[in-house]
Amino acid sequence: MTAYNDDIAAIRVLKEQHGSGWDAIDPESAARMRAQNRFRTGLEIAQYTADIMRRDMAEYDADSSVYTQSLGVWHGFIGQQKLISIKKHLKSTNKRYLYLSGWMVAALRSEFGPLPDQSMHEKTSVPALIEELYTFLRQADARELDLLFTQLDRARSAGDETAVEFIQSQIDNYETHVVPIIADIDAGFGNPEATYLLAKKMIEAGACAIQIENQVSDEKQCGHQDGKVTVPHEDFIAKLTAVRYAFLELGIDNGIIVARTDSLGAGLTQKLAVTHEPGDLGDRYNSFLDVEEISEGDLGNGDVVIKRDGRLLRPKRLASNLYQFRSGTGEERVVLDCITSLRNGADLLWIETEKPHVEQIAGMVDAIRAEVPNAKLVYNNSPSFNWTLSFRQQAYDLLAEQGEDVSAYDRGDLMNVQYDDTELARLADEKIRTFQREGSARAGIFHHLITLPTYHTAALSTDDLAKGYFGDEGMLAYVKGVQRREIREGIATVKHQNMAGSDIGDNHKEYFAGDAALKAGGQHNTMNQFN
Repeated sequence: MTAYNDDIAAIRVLKEQHGSGWDAIDPESAARMRAQNRFRTGLEIAQYTADIMRRDMAEYDADSSVYTQSLGVWHGFIGQQKLISIKKHLKSTNKRYLYLSGWMVAALRSEFGPLPDQSMHEKTSVPALIEELYTFLRQADARELDLLFTQLDRARSAGDETAVEFIQSQIDNYETHVVPIIADIDAGFGNPEATYLLAKKMIEAGACAIQIENQVSDEKQCGHQDGKVTVPHEDFIAKLTAVRYAFLELGIDNGIIVARTDSLGAGLTQKLAVTHEPGDLGDRYNSFLDVEEISEGDLGNGDVVIKRDGRLLRPKRLASNLYQFRSGTGEERVVLDCITSLRNGADLLWIETEKPHVEQIAGMVDAIRAEVPNAKLVYNNSPSFNWTLSFRQQAYDLLAEQGEDVSAYDRGDLMNVQYDDTELARLADEKIRTFQREGSARAGIFHHLITLPTYHTAALSTDDLAKGYFGDEGMLAYVKGVQRREIREGIATVKHQNMAGSDIGDNHKEYFAGDAALKAGGQHNTMNQFN
């Protein structure tokens, strides 16, 4: 017996127990509704997806070619269509996740309107988006199963036992659209208690993986902008611990914490670390500060000093009351951050870099793995990088190192369209194509994501349509650029009523009212034009 048939049998027994009062209940219809609502709570989703991620992490440890990927999404419908597309083209959701970007929440989901990525949006908008995403993914399951149930009924009516058996196997082995979400909690939105409370809401909504960064909450900046301020390790450890307690309280014992370090691009700290003895964690954090040696007589009013090896050292303090790190210490600080996070409850690392360069990432990961051999990264394949320029420059440098003649290229102008059909451009594009594969093999990248791709695709596709529709093309811009492609490429949204649940609603009406049901999907439904 399958789960579907087990449910039919169980509900049939239940119906018999309740007698004539349940005459209207059809056991198979109820079993179908159960199949379409596999996940009843966000915590069920969090546990199911945490198990997936843990399995994927173990498989990556054994074979770095089986890395995972995701795209950032900012609306439930966008996430749903992404998973529908993956299932249609790639036949499986295996190793494919969703990413929830704090940047996109700030820019697109705040009640204040578009905001910079500085944690100024409502913290509740993060769990709300997680819940919305899983609502749309579950609806995609319900819709796809509804189509299979309709096909099953037609095959039975036609007496086609072969088709019945095939469709039944598709139902029995159905792969859900529900996949792991790696969700951005920014810098924790306050103190550790605030982090814990928000993490609980995110987990209850379905998040199995929470990403948190080591910036200060009240001065948090986008990872690709200047002015980033990090916190001492003990402060960050408290927030990692708060997230772990949230997972444990809710029974998701294998929940995943992604510890992000912004130290590579962060040159400032808000406060000095507490240190008790030379070489401890606080002392190591403070050792990266930009200081000047002074005598006791040089002390000024309100000066803060550090005593190290018998010397008095005055950290350079800015007008903002922030302290600055020595230039060139970023990579060392990243390595210390990552080792410390892994030793204090983190499961995965995120190193925010200023460019996509495999060897730069690998150099830091090599140092981390010397201390923690199975260290793994979540890496931001960021739209903030100029990928074309960066990889054309990498290709230029590689050709020059190999003694090739690069005199035909201006390294400072490699974005120029005149280079598009050149050996250098083809080499660069191939390095972009294989970046994820090489990064996973060489630099320990378990998960590749693009933080805000659907922000850009929404803008680009809207620009294409608006340019033609409000220009000379008129309605042809929509028909040729959208609807005709939907029909020919099998995009499910061409039947937008079906996508929004009209057929599911019709079937429910029949379950509830039988022959008296007023159904919307009759012969006069214009959606039939797309059959």
